[in-house]
Amino acid sequence: MIGKVVSVVQQRSAQWYAGTDRNAYIHRAWMRRGLPAHAFDGRAHIAIANTASDLTPCNAHLNEVAESVKQGVYEAGGIPLNLPVVSLGETLVRPTAMLWRNMAAMAIEEMLRANPIDGVVLLGGCDKTIPALLMAAASVDLPAVVIPGGPMLTGTFRGRALGCGTDVWRLSEEVRAGTLSEAQFIASESSMLRSRGHCNTMGTASTMGLLAEALGMVLPGLGGTPAADSRLLEGAHKTGRLAVEMVAAHRTPSSLLTRGSFLNGIVTLAAIGGSTNAVVHLLAIAGRLGIDLTQDDFDVTGAQVPLLVDLQPSGRFLMEDFFRAGGLHAVLREVQDLLDPTALTVTSSPLVGPLGDAEIWDREVIRSRGEPLQAHAGIAVLYGTLAPDGAVIKPAAASAHLLQHRGRAMVFDSIEDMHARIHDPDLDVDVDAESVLIMRGCGPKGYPGMPEVANMPLPAKLLRQGVRDMVRICDGRMSGTAYGTVVLHVSPEAAAGGPLALVRTGDFVILDVPARRLDIDIPNEELAQRSPSEATVTAYATPLRGWERLYVQTVQQANTGADLDFLVGSTGDRVSRESH
Repeated sequence: MIGKVVSVVQQRSAQWYAGTDRNAYIHRAWMRRGLPAHAFDGRAHIAIANTASDLTPCNAHLNEVAESVKQGVYEAGGIPLNLPVVSLGETLVRPTAMLWRNMAAMAIEEMLRANPIDGVVLLGGCDKTIPALLMAAASVDLPAVVIPGGPMLTGTFRGRALGCGTDVWRLSEEVRAGTLSEAQFIASESSMLRSRGHCNTMGTASTMGLLAEALGMVLPGLGGTPAADSRLLEGAHKTGRLAVEMVAAHRTPSSLLTRGSFLNGIVTLAAIGGSTNAVVHLLAIAGRLGIDLTQDDFDVTGAQVPLLVDLQPSGRFLMEDFFRAGGLHAVLREVQDLLDPTALTVTSSPLVGPLGDAEIWDREVIRSRGEPLQAHAGIAVLYGTLAPDGAVIKPAAASAHLLQHRGRAMVFDSIEDMHARIHDPDLDVDVDAESVLIMRGCGPKGYPGMPEVANMPLPAKLLRQGVRDMVRICDGRMSGTAYGTVVLHVSPEAAAGGPLALVRTGDFVILDVPARRLDIDIPNEELAQRSPSEATVTAYATPLRGWERLYVQTVQQANTGADLDFLVGSTGDRVSRESH
């Protein structure tokens, strides 16, 4: 039997298992707790990188998905191996899940490289899990395929569909405005999350699940399948079979993902009205592959793409509606002429291959190219004296009348400062609907971790006056389930020496989205003479140890993906030293 292992095995895992020496003996013997002898005769060993966790509720069902993957791997002659990896629950992890995305990616990368595996199936769902998995897989470059965990089914409250996240913001604002009682607000809590799965709006989780398919890293047609739909398990089974095929063909991320793949992702992001968080995630994934992708590509490629999907937070419907209306393929068929036809998928076929059979089944949810919700959607990238390295805004989620605006700044030095003063009846008496709310110290270094706080709550006194949106500017991020005229990802952030640190309450700020400008309306000479206030600097994060210190010392800015500087790029699947 051992002689057969030596002569037949050609897989990477053979570096551990093939041969008659002591190390090979130990590796096989320790894995023989359930694996038969023929598991080591050259079969592909497929890791299932599983982000299931009870503390990541949106991913808790992935253990069941993993079982279907296992069946598919076995059926194709491979050996499936469950590999629990770092899991990030967006709603629970403090201070913010984004602080840990790079750590999760680094840990997953090292486990994929260190273990005797030939390929990997990546199980993700909640916001940061799919980006972290893809960053890791890109750096290791083993054959890899993603299974998005899928959105939850639509819950209802008092006869009305609830979008998780988006309706949390809406209902909480109604409580503060006095139009909904606290008791009614709490009563809606048990209705918000109807089933397993991630957020059912076009938030970051839904966006990244769909973009993973648009990049070519998901079995075509599987992205957007609801978590409770049995077709997700069917697709997981097929993906397990596919993973074995990919190993045999040595079909790796670097052989599939090209600049064209990422431009396809940007087109998709615009057409579906996806989350602004996708900007930092796609930039980070591309950075691991050495692909030349910049923040400006999101504007150049995506700005002229029509918005076709009418989903919350910028529309009316939810992911279950999107799936029944035809899903991602129906959208991509409408914009097929904007897609790179040479970009491949994990099946080795072009992304555009199956689009000819796609149809829109509900034209209220998914619009045709000729009748879009907006003719020009996508992400707008702004530059100016407040954002020398850029900032982003999602026009589809903004108020049209605020896209060109000049207003007086109301500045907060930190999240804590904002919470302490935003609802104070004595908040600057001149704050009105025309004011521009600015919060700093929320970038990758300043917080740290770039939290989703850019969509600041509106001052209570203005809510009572009927104001429902204001221009808000921040060096942090915004939840993909949120909405409003919010300028975010301002780079450089205040803590990295950006001019956002120099703005003072009372300064006038100019936002001009059509002109792609974000400026402070004071002379450059005066701005150059200013220095950050003591309150501003004191609010910046100063971690003394551990991951937070490493993160603050090495994290890059949002305009390049907010990865750690020493993690950019890849080193392949080779283990640096043999075991002894």
